[in-house]
Amino acid sequence: MTTTGRATTDWAAWQESWDRQQEWYMPDREDRFRIMLDMVEAVVGPEPRVLDLACGTGTITARLLARLPGATSTGVDLDPALLAVAGGTFAGDDRVTLVTADLKDPDWPSRLPYDTYDAVLTATALHWLHSEPLAALYGRIAELVRDGGLFMNADHMIDDTTPRINAAERTLRHARMEQARSGGALDWAEWWRLAAQDPVLAAPTARRFEIYGEHADGDMPSAAWHARVLREKGFGEARPVWCSPSDTLLLALK
Repeated sequence: MTTTGRATTDWAAWQESWDRQQEWYMPDREDRFRIMLDMVEAVVGPEPRVLDLACGTGTITARLLARLPGATSTGVDLDPALLAVAGGTFAGDDRVTLVTADLKDPDWPSRLPYDTYDAVLTATALHWLHSEPLAALYGRIAELVRDGGLFMNADHMIDDTTPRINAAERTLRHARMEQARSGGALDWAEWWRLAAQDPVLAAPTARRFEIYGEHADGDMPSAAWHARVLREKGFGEARPVWCSPSDTLLLALK
């Protein structure tokens, strides 16, 4: 429990509610994290230096440290509200450093505490970027990953060559989401409405919407596009290591 003046915020509860809200969209969310950490351990060992890219509330970092207690993590994001939750969650843990930076700023790596990382990990975040800035970001990530290190991105990666499969998956997923909503599940907009009412999160939530506005997706190119661009930017190998009907976890090895 964190106290600011007379206001208190239960950071564990906010983390839990964020996870449940995200699982409304992605019921198999934990599967991708399990495979992600399997591959981190397999490729770079049990004590990696990790960059949690677009870290949000620190979802990946929390699972990383629970699975690999000898790891260290740098979380980078621009969202002041989600970073506030992350800051409250990891307060006092010297394995975690949080950095405020805009990934569209070419100079954002200069804000990091290290020049290189064993692993750069991100999930359900980079679809906010359009293809051109995403390709530029991949180039900067390639410079941050040490030789033999890895980058993993778990996100929506749409294959436009399979429109009927895509439509069928989307119809079923949305039907299940509506069923869950009727059972009380929070969606993205409702989570942010509640955050705006919290005495501690209200101000950073207002700043967050000044920065981003309402939710708007960028591009969602196919896994093949991501793999090709990552190889062009300096990674030696890149391919999916997990997928669901709508999402892919892609691993690139330096």
